[in-house]
Amino acid sequence: MEIKYWSDIACPFCYIGSTRMKKALKELQIYDETPLEFKSFQLDPTLPKDTNKTMLENFAGGHGMSEEQAKQQMSQISQMGESDGLKIDLMNAVPTNTMDAHRLIKLADSLNDHPLMERVIDAFYKVYFSDGNSIADHDVLLKAATDAGLDKDRVEEVLNGKEFENDVVSDEVEAQQLGVRGAPFFVLNNKYGISGAQPYDVMVGALKKVLAEEV
Repeated sequence: MEIKYWSDIACPFCYIGSTRMKKALKELQIYDETPLEFKSFQLDPTLPKDTNKTMLENFAGGHGMSEEQAKQQMSQISQMGESDGLKIDLMNAVPTNTMDAHRLIKLADSLNDHPLMERVIDAFYKVYFSDGNSIADHDVLLKAATDAGLDKDRVEEVLNGKEFENDVVSDEVEAQQLGVRGAPFFVLNNKYGISGAQPYDVMVGALKKVLAEEV
């Protein structure tokens, strides 16, 4: 089975959705033979790297709601993550541009080492949702990426240039061509689409359907 999914490091539903998908793959005992192909999808590519805005202000403004409404919704998302064993501290997250993080994920992907790429993705989610650090800060990215297993010199080389930017943009163009309007978006065997962080049972059901067709 082939599974690719469009995702952004700054997307809590991507974090939750990919966690549920991995859990479903493990339950069906096909995780090791079904690597998830990460596709870049920036929720807001116009965000600057440096900002004085809090996540509360950014979330409220971006969703056209009051700060009180935003606070309630952010709390609900955090609780949703907690139910899946994830720490999602949206209130202290830093709203910023995620391009450099995506470029480093592409670096990991280019090494054909899927476990390494998964470690890098998880490390970046932790930076964004648990640590309250800026995912656009090069020092933060360098530490997270090297702790996950990437070579320090290569990480610095990528961060100091524009390498892999075209790969990130190419993923986003592909998403547009497929009509993908948000993340996460999973595509199973280039045939079935799953939009959003669907309930775990939905993920399992979709995988079973594809498996049955392969027999």
